[in-house]
Amino acid sequence: MFLPHIDLSELEQTFFSKVLPKAIQLFDDLMHELAKQAKGLTSQNAELRTVLRNILQTLVQLLGTLTSCVRHVCTLEESVPLESIRTLPSSILYVIKNMFVHCKNSESVYNGCLHLISDLLQSLFKDTYCLQKQLMELLDMISMESATTEDSVVNMVSVIHTVLEICSVISNMDHALHANTWKFIINLQLAEQMKLSEVQEDIDYRLFQRTVKLCRFFANSLVHYTKEFIPFLSGSCCQLHQLYLQIYSKFPPSLYAPVISEVHRDEIARVFLVALDPLIYQLLSSRAFLEQVLSEKLALSPELQLPQCHLLVSIMDKLATQPEEVRTLWSSGSQSAEEIPRLSLFSALFLSFQQCSGELALPVCLPGVLSTGQPEVPVTLYHHVCVHLCGFIAAVLPSHFPQLEYALLDAVLGSSMITSLLAMDSWCFLARYGTAELCAHHVFVIARLIKSCPSECYQLSILGVLLRRMLFLMAPDHQVEFTQKFPPTELENLSVWQLISLKALAPDTMKHVVNQLCEVGLVQCRQWLSGRRTLGELPPVNIALSALLTVCNSAGGVLEAGQQAAILGIVGQVWDVLQVKQVSSQQCLQQTVCLLLQLLQFFSLMLDPQLMIQIFALQTSLLQLDPPDHIRLAALDFLSSLGKLFIPQVIQGQVVSKLSGLFGSLLADRTWLIHQHALEAFAQFAEETSHEDIVPQCLNSEDSKNKVVCFLAKTRQVEEMAEARAERMKQENAVCNKYFQKMKMDGDLGSVLEPSAKRACHSPSEEQYKSAIGTAEGALEAVKLLLQKGPPPAWLAVKLEALQAAIASLRDHVFVGGNRVYAGACIGGARKG
Repeated sequence: MFLPHIDLSELEQTFFSKVLPKAIQLFDDLMHELAKQAKGLTSQNAELRTVLRNILQTLVQLLGTLTSCVRHVCTLEESVPLESIRTLPSSILYVIKNMFVHCKNSESVYNGCLHLISDLLQSLFKDTYCLQKQLMELLDMISMESATTEDSVVNMVSVIHTVLEICSVISNMDHALHANTWKFIINLQLAEQMKLSEVQEDIDYRLFQRTVKLCRFFANSLVHYTKEFIPFLSGSCCQLHQLYLQIYSKFPPSLYAPVISEVHRDEIARVFLVALDPLIYQLLSSRAFLEQVLSEKLALSPELQLPQCHLLVSIMDKLATQPEEVRTLWSSGSQSAEEIPRLSLFSALFLSFQQCSGELALPVCLPGVLSTGQPEVPVTLYHHVCVHLCGFIAAVLPSHFPQLEYALLDAVLGSSMITSLLAMDSWCFLARYGTAELCAHHVFVIARLIKSCPSECYQLSILGVLLRRMLFLMAPDHQVEFTQKFPPTELENLSVWQLISLKALAPDTMKHVVNQLCEVGLVQCRQWLSGRRTLGELPPVNIALSALLTVCNSAGGVLEAGQQAAILGIVGQVWDVLQVKQVSSQQCLQQTVCLLLQLLQFFSLMLDPQLMIQIFALQTSLLQLDPPDHIRLAALDFLSSLGKLFIPQVIQGQVVSKLSGLFGSLLADRTWLIHQHALEAFAQFAEETSHEDIVPQCLNSEDSKNKVVCFLAKTRQVEEMAEARAERMKQENAVCNKYFQKMKMDGDLGSVLEPSAKRACHSPSEEQYKSAIGTAEGALEAVKLLLQKGPPPAWLAVKLEALQAAIASLRDHVFVGGNRVYAGACIGGARKG
């Protein structure tokens, strides 16, 4: 109270030199009394506990008074002469040093009863730390220019030595502080135990709150030290990165975190975790930290994958306020062989997200805001990452677009379906947020990629989904330009149009495209039907059928009656030439069957009896040969569409038994995916059909009946507990990450789009010979059936003679070739000998 009324030049003589020695004496007396009394502290000795708490409270008040003195001097002038406050620094440092020593030795001083006075000791430590910070500020302001006497120099040297002693005390304390910090961070036992009981004593919760606040103090200290010593931390960035990941791995929603109550989780997040956030701000400009976080060789254990993803999202949120050079470093990736290999932030996020398959499948939830000003609500990890990634994309610099586009395309073509979906969602946001020209440019690039894809490349379907979505985002004039760049009248463009939803187009444009696709698709199918019908010519037919399916799927309402009849007619003609044995052995024919079944769904009410009989006969025969899953799924989709089908009386005997047999067989399928689809298809058919007598015939076993009843009643077969499911997700995560790691070691899957290097020629396998002979046998069987239906053309006899000669030549070649192989083996053996 007196300080403000004393001039700076008179402070030392009239106040500090007289008052501070007495303050130090009071401090020594209090510390002596503490040391003498503390050994007898026990839980039962309430009187001694009160005495010790009063002493500690007096020390807290003394520290507060000294802090006020130092703070007042700091407000007087920018430069403070040492002569004016000579007694102050040494006195304050004496108190700080002894207070830190007392805190360091507190476990032994208070005889294991530290918990009885821990709140006041924490206050003492905190106030001592505040006093130290205030004194450091004052020491920066001290001027030695007027200090001419030897006493002043000696005094300043003494101050420096005391500061060094304090540093030594703090460094010795650091091990205990570090251990206590990790005891809380890693175990979280206090919160984990408190969740076991609904009713907790107030003292337990207060202890938990104090522990969290202590951790916040440690976090703040770490942030402060990082800020002060950032130029010297390059060698410690790995530890800082691991510290951040370890902390978040022990906190929900990590699958590896202990289960704690929502109250304690919120307390930790609100008090402790927010204190770590400034640490990332401090490290953003550190190249060493950047290279650690984005390292191409970063191998993290499963429990650290979600924290890594969280860290990358947090970095994205903060980069918008950083200088351009910092943003460029994070966004560019390594630019030369001399640099440490690192990913761009975009690629690193997609890679990290891919490793969190267990958390995505569960799914875990994080706090999120649906709109500004609204309270937080739990959102899935996918939602959380997608929203923040789109926000980052909105602020990306133009110079970083190449890295963004590369990362998006790489993720779309990657081996993880959920990561592909994230990339597609982000890409569609970019198309909506950016210019119409940018959207059109990306659509044209994607379409050209689709045209360059091999016919059996799985990336084709992924790119098709992206193209279909982005076409909806194009401006109408750009859609017209798209039809001009990829005209539907050209067969080579059908591979693009088969993947597009025509609903995206303006009505006039759509009608024009529908007419062109129908014309081209029908012509292609008719040419194959009227020609030799070889399997080598079938892939273009499948693309044509797929284009017709696109028309029916997305623009069936604008098809004219003549067009519908023409498509159904072509479907019937193609179906009529299919042979069961050929379909069972040839992938291209299996694709044809799937496309025909999908097309038939749109014309199920227009089927004539003869075609109906052929469809069910082929499906029944094919199912007996154990076809691939995609054939079964296509059959189920077709069956589910037959609910409104009327089966004429004259063919019911040939159709009903086969229909019920198909359902019965598929309902009994052991593959869970087929079985689930069979339940859904049967439920839809049973609900719509007017032929109610068919329904019980489909359920040919008690097991099928029970499963259908449970499905219709939405009864769960097994109720999985939350802990068991989390454990299962951990195991699945390990399996998925092992698979992704293998794919990474084998090379980028995106390279499939590039021409393959020339490979060494290997001998054909026995399966290849069987497949080729099966095809030949099937073709001959087809000719035999045609001869039974009517007279042959004049050229057929000549062709058969040529085939007979070709077969004789092959037989001779087999004989000679066999002897040649045998001879070669002998020669090779002789050379080795």
